[in-house]
Amino acid sequence: MTEKHALAVPAVVGVLGGGRMGAGIAHAFLLAGAEVTVVERDGPAAEAAQERIERDLARSLERGAVDGNLDEWSQKLTLSVDHTDLAGCELVVEAVPEAWELKVSALQEVERHLPATAWLATNTSSLSVDGLAEQLERPQRFCGLHFFNPVPASKLVEVVNSQHTGQELRQLSVQWVEGLGKTAVVVNDAPGFASSRLGVVIALEAIRMVEEGVASPADIDNAMVLGYRFPVGPLALTDIVGLDVRLGIAEYLASELGERFAPPQLMRDMVARGELGRKSGQGFFTYDQ
Repeated sequence: MTEKHALAVPAVVGVLGGGRMGAGIAHAFLLAGAEVTVVERDGPAAEAAQERIERDLARSLERGAVDGNLDEWSQKLTLSVDHTDLAGCELVVEAVPEAWELKVSALQEVERHLPATAWLATNTSSLSVDGLAEQLERPQRFCGLHFFNPVPASKLVEVVNSQHTGQELRQLSVQWVEGLGKTAVVVNDAPGFASSRLGVVIALEAIRMVEEGVASPADIDNAMVLGYRFPVGPLALTDIVGLDVRLGIAEYLASELGERFAPPQLMRDMVARGELGRKSGQGFFTYDQ
């Protein structure tokens, strides 16, 4: 089996949460040569996570991105429903849904099972890394590693340092991102960091334009793709991320930064109707499930 990346990542990595983001994070560390344990809430969720990760591994093999076969790569992956299986990890990345209470309880539970030498990171896209660090016993060993969806295709990881993040981790986190074959942008903790803050404000304005009848979703997206060279339009990207996810981020940013981040009523209505984007089959665009 050939490792694709030369730079080192931790040899044993844990991922808490095997949804779309968690599965993508697990896939990235597997390709970099790590042994990965993914912990989910129950058996069916763990089985679904394994299917997601193995599907991504199969695609990487089909593209020739890595050598070997699926069985060889899968041997480095462990699925579990028991937090104690994270005890041997050098790094654990939390990737549970974007809810403050859930993040705090998940991080505290993981930290209880980790040795004092282990590192802990959150994949939060908007919540305060300072605030999360202050809920932990070892905040100096904690930072944000904000991956982007879809993780296998994305080349960016936003490294978010809290005021408590130790100097060693500040250096290691950038090295890990490079070891994954991705590029790190380093920011200090602030609401929405750099990426979510800018990305969400553009998306919210695009949604307001649909709401006001300025133009169709397709024309708004084409204006940004063709005129500003966006790789994907702000409305299509909102569908990819999930309208419910972006609504939660917008509500948080509005509470921290003011009314310019207030979610449009159209966004609230679509979420209430279950029009969440790609994952539901309907958002600003329609998708074949």
